[in-house]
Amino acid sequence: MNVSEWFTLLGQQLAATPFIQWLALALGVSEVLFAKANKIWLYPTGIAATSLSIFILFEAGLYAECLLNGYYIVMSVYGWWHWVKKKHLPPVKISRCNRREWMIVLLIVLVGFVVFSLSLKHLTGSTVPFWDAWVTCTAWAGMWLLAKRKIENWILLNISNAFAVPLLLHKQLPLYAALTTFLFIVAILGYRKWSKILKKESRIQHPEARSLSAEV
Repeated sequence: MNVSEWFTLLGQQLAATPFIQWLALALGVSEVLFAKANKIWLYPTGIAATSLSIFILFEAGLYAECLLNGYYIVMSVYGWWHWVKKKHLPPVKISRCNRREWMIVLLIVLVGFVVFSLSLKHLTGSTVPFWDAWVTCTAWAGMWLLAKRKIENWILLNISNAFAVPLLLHKQLPLYAALTTFLFIVAILGYRKWSKILKKESRIQHPEARSLSAEV
């Protein structure tokens, strides 16, 4: 398929996209914008978008992603509660993964992939069990790292996003593919921003290193 045919197919898919997908997309974009603005409305819009997504993804046969979105809802409810009850507490500082945490990430990805792919293959009618499982387990690991404020969370989330875009197009969900592409870009910007914060905090904590580098 050449580029012209691909865009034609995309246009046809967009024209045939039901209203519920447009609504889920609008809520998903709103969640990201509220998060960027540090507004509490990110939680209700995120919960609404994710709830719609579970229904849409189930209809598309992406069962592992349904479970992933269920996890997002639980974390959003917890985040909403934490925001209201404990927003006066200082946030956990950004840091990098140590060897133990990388081992946990590897365990989440490998065990999650095996469990999800085999479950989808033998217990559901999924036509893409391995693809669906890979997207889900890498996102799961990324969310675990995000909760711990580890900069590597952006890497895991973008591995998931990179595989999710063609999967969603394959399942004729172009709006979700577009939203995931947007999240891919946001993750790149997030990684760059967190890197700058880490470098700034490192200079504050170790001013002698900055002095030595300046002398050299």
